[in-house]
Amino acid sequence: MTAELAIHASGLAKSFAGKPAVIDFSIDVPVGTIYGFLGPNGSGKTTTIRMLCGLLTPDAGEGQCFGFDLRRETLAIKREVGYMPQRFGLYDDLTIRENLEFIARLYEVPKPRAVAAEAIERLGLGARRNQLASELSGGWKQRMALASCILHRPKLLLLDEPTAGVDPKARREFWDEIHALAAEGITALVSTHYMDEAERCHQIGYIYFGRLLAHGTVQQVVAAAKVAAWRLTGPGLGTLASRVKALPGVEMAASFGDELHVIGTDIALVERGLAGMAEQTKIDFERTPATLEDAFIHTMSGASAHAS
Repeated sequence: MTAELAIHASGLAKSFAGKPAVIDFSIDVPVGTIYGFLGPNGSGKTTTIRMLCGLLTPDAGEGQCFGFDLRRETLAIKREVGYMPQRFGLYDDLTIRENLEFIARLYEVPKPRAVAAEAIERLGLGARRNQLASELSGGWKQRMALASCILHRPKLLLLDEPTAGVDPKARREFWDEIHALAAEGITALVSTHYMDEAERCHQIGYIYFGRLLAHGTVQQVVAAAKVAAWRLTGPGLGTLASRVKALPGVEMAASFGDELHVIGTDIALVERGLAGMAEQTKIDFERTPATLEDAFIHTMSGASAHAS
């Protein structure tokens, strides 16, 4: 492992009761990278992240997290990790300040009151420091949870669907803070279902049935999928959607307001079908850049077809 890498893993695998959860997983994550993990529920995202952070021992494979072996030095790894679970896990009957001071003491952080106060100011919690956690909205609970993760100044943040149920403004502010932490050299592993959040990650990986199907920057993942997209407009698209979906080469046709979004890989084949429909109806169509969601739908469809 080189000094620039926060995480190096090769051939990781994990099964539960004989059922594979992660299969032959390999990855390199540079220091200061925000790495997003996407995939359906049960795809192996959380299991993978836990192995990378020393929270779960792999059945096979090898790797290091900040130079510590994933199998033999898990305690050292855990000291470098700040974990933010999907569900709020702090104490409802304590205030923000009391929660953070208590957690700082659990971490045995020197000067816990000062460290908690610093985190409160950093996350914009100052005006609410004496408010009970039970009285906070989802967005404020999220800020407090993130503050609790950084009290011991970890090198690695593990964020498991951190913005589930949070309003768009709070989500954007949360991601601004994650990028600020990454700029300071903190590495983050983020599990998310939101495509707009994935697009804010430096790198992403798509896991399906325990396998890493695609990874890299957003631009790299979209380019590697080699999928094309079209925008259809015109009257009666709602009634024509099923016909568009049945055209040769069309992998997906989805409504977005008054438009229909179509994807496929055989450009000539799809455009012949669309041109034929345009002659018979009043619809218009044009190429549009493929999105990350398009790339993942295409990748998942291919993986499902291969598995069957």
